[in-house]
Amino acid sequence: MITNLPLKDNPKLDALMAKMEADAFVPIWWQLADLNSMRAAVNDHGPTHVKIVANIASKLYMLLDEAGVPMSIVKDHGMDSHDAQVVVIMASMLHDIGMDVHRDKHEEHSLFMAYEYLMDLYAEVYTAEQRMIMIGETLHAMIGHNSNKRCLTIEAGIVKVADALDMTKWRSRSIIKTGKVSIHALSVSAIDQVHIEKGRSKPIGVEIVMNSSAGIFQVDNLLKHKLLKSGIHPYMEVSAHIESEAKDQVLGVYNL
Repeated sequence: MITNLPLKDNPKLDALMAKMEADAFVPIWWQLADLNSMRAAVNDHGPTHVKIVANIASKLYMLLDEAGVPMSIVKDHGMDSHDAQVVVIMASMLHDIGMDVHRDKHEEHSLFMAYEYLMDLYAEVYTAEQRMIMIGETLHAMIGHNSNKRCLTIEAGIVKVADALDMTKWRSRSIIKTGKVSIHALSVSAIDQVHIEKGRSKPIGVEIVMNSSAGIFQVDNLLKHKLLKSGIHPYMEVSAHIESEAKDQVLGVYNL
């Protein structure tokens, strides 16, 4: 289901991923979410989106961890960095399953769908007490991807920002083909690449490469809003610029 994730050695996560691979729930949830995103004429919320978000979230987690930023589950519950990584990856993989029910308020729908699944899944590697902590933290990281929700943990902030950074033009192709074009689809189609690496002065550096200034809607209206609600914005530096043959001179470099 998930390939090429940049993960550190994490036996707990390996065991949980193996169990997810063995059942059919999650892939079907992703497929149904993809179908309803098409019905609702919004950008992709299916398996490709989930895999990209999980990949980005893993990169963000590792950059923060390497910079010594304490994860909330470690600081508040005395658990370890392996548990923090489990929260980040599992929340990334399950954050949009509520799209199966409806696009509207899908973040809330995701919670009741994931609760029982996580109860069973986390029983593989956690005690009863640890399981309740892990479920609560994972559900918080899932609901936190809602644009207007304030993230209260580092893990939730990672998932929120990872979700926002899946913003390149691939996400709008299916919608544009249907003729249901919106500013969301047009602005996404203007973004060619998102590069994530260690920042020059902060743990995380994000470079957004656009083919026109239409992409600024995604950066300034959507990414900026989510970033400020994530709680991890002090650890990030974000810039955007245009690279195209017909260079749009309205914008030089935009620093968020």
